[in-house]
Amino acid sequence: MKAFQLQVALAQISPVWLDKKKTLEKVKTNILEAASQGCDLVVFGEGLVPGYPWWLSITHSAAWDNQIQKEIFAHYASNAIQIERGDLSEIQKIAKDNSIAVYLGIIERPSDRGGHSLYCSLVYIDQKGEIKSVHRKLQPTYDERLVWSPGDGNGLQTHPLNGFTLGGLNCWENWMPMARTALYGLGENVHIAVWPGAVRNTENITRMIAHESRSYVISVSSLMRKSDFPPNTPHLDLILKDCPEVLADGGSCIAGPDGNWVIEPTAHVEGLLIESLDFQKILEERQNFDLVGHYSRPDVLKLEVNRSRQASVEFLK
Repeated sequence: MKAFQLQVALAQISPVWLDKKKTLEKVKTNILEAASQGCDLVVFGEGLVPGYPWWLSITHSAAWDNQIQKEIFAHYASNAIQIERGDLSEIQKIAKDNSIAVYLGIIERPSDRGGHSLYCSLVYIDQKGEIKSVHRKLQPTYDERLVWSPGDGNGLQTHPLNGFTLGGLNCWENWMPMARTALYGLGENVHIAVWPGAVRNTENITRMIAHESRSYVISVSSLMRKSDFPPNTPHLDLILKDCPEVLADGGSCIAGPDGNWVIEPTAHVEGLLIESLDFQKILEERQNFDLVGHYSRPDVLKLEVNRSRQASVEFLK
């Protein structure tokens, strides 16, 4: 019996920062390129559309009631993705027309939470062009909490693709053992970890999760350079004043179920990294360790997960 194969593309690209429309155009181009090379799946970095909030660490963003911070945030929010209004409909159509699945990191402004707060979300679109999950980052990290809201467990879901089972998490929530375990319990054997972009983030944890889960781990990061800030960015002079030349150097990579590199962390390269995954390798490594299977003790240790979509208002019929 021939083992399942999965052709994957890691899209390590920069956004057109805080420009939703132009960044989505880059996303479309890369999906089409991945499809033309026979890929079943293409993955983009954390919050790629419209971009990571890089200004926070270089503009005194914690200043209270600061007009500059308000204006930058308003610009950020106005370029966030509103799924309910069809912002991803063209991406869905391209996925359907080309029979390719997509994991896309977005900044979401959802109507089910009032339509004004932002969430760092990871969207899975299947090969039929259907949005199957929107995972809102459980806990924004450090200064991210100044612009992103905490998510919920609704998006802790896995998805079948070519005989594999895919699941994904955003950035530092990959360090949360229980979030990982929730996906393992759903049969995940290809773990998607998306990052804003740095080798220092991906070089250790990617192999660690692969060792722990005996799964393929795909880490995808974005790029961001000082030259990538568009001229129409509010308060650009302030942002550039203390801005380093490189904010995100990439670091996209793949580790196999044995913990060894399939693609080593790749820095400063924009474009697609493509590899074929072999399901047989997963079965081989599960022989001696399966975290939620034969090596688990649910009579002693068990995880409870709330996957309800949280809302501040409930309307009774």
